[in-house]
Amino acid sequence: MQKAKTKKSKTYEQKRDFSKTPEPKPEKINPQFKDPLFTVQEHHASHIHWDLRLEIDGVMPSWALPKGPSLDPKVKRLAVQTEDHPLSYATFEGVIPESEYGAGTVMVWDYGTYENTHRKNNKLVPMEQCLQDGHIEVVFHGSKLKGGFVLIKIKENWLFFKKNDVFASKEDITKTHTKSVLTERTIKHIKN
Repeated sequence: MQKAKTKKSKTYEQKRDFSKTPEPKPEKINPQFKDPLFTVQEHHASHIHWDLRLEIDGVMPSWALPKGPSLDPKVKRLAVQTEDHPLSYATFEGVIPESEYGAGTVMVWDYGTYENTHRKNNKLVPMEQCLQDGHIEVVFHGSKLKGGFVLIKIKENWLFFKKNDVFASKEDITKTHTKSVLTERTIKHIKN
C-alpha cells in the first residue's frame, strides 16, 4: 500500500520550498505497473551526477552516482545514498531554481521497472531487507539500463555495478545516450 506522506519522505519535504520549486510534493499515486519502478535522472546541479531511485515500500530510496551508471561489469561506481524521494518524483523533469536545494536541471535519463533477484538460502529477500542489509541485486527493464545490477554498501557509501550478462558492454552509455526517455529532450533543451 502506498502512502502519501510517510516518515521516509519527511526529509525530502523539509529540504524544499514547494512554493518555489517545481518538484512534486509527496502524493499518493496509483501504480502503473505490476513490478516496482526505477528511474535514473541526470542532474546538472553544482556537480553533474545521475540519481538512481528504486521504488521500495511506497517511496524511492535514492543514490547519487557522480560518474553515472556503467554497463561494464569491471567498473564499480560510487553511489552516495541521499534522502528518499516520493514516487511522484520518478517522472520529474525540469529546472530547480538557484535558491533551492538541488538547484539545477533534471532530466529523466532512464525509467522502467525492476525485479528483485537477491536470494538468501534459496529464498527471495524482501527489498526492504535488502536495503537495510546493504545488499541489493536487481534486473532492470528500462530503455537504457537492462539486465542485472548490484548495489552494495561499503562503510558509509555504496558501490553500483553491472552484472556480467548479455546486456554488459564497454560502451560509455552516459555519453552515447543523452536524451530524456520521456520527452526526447536534452539537458540543454530542458534548461531553456
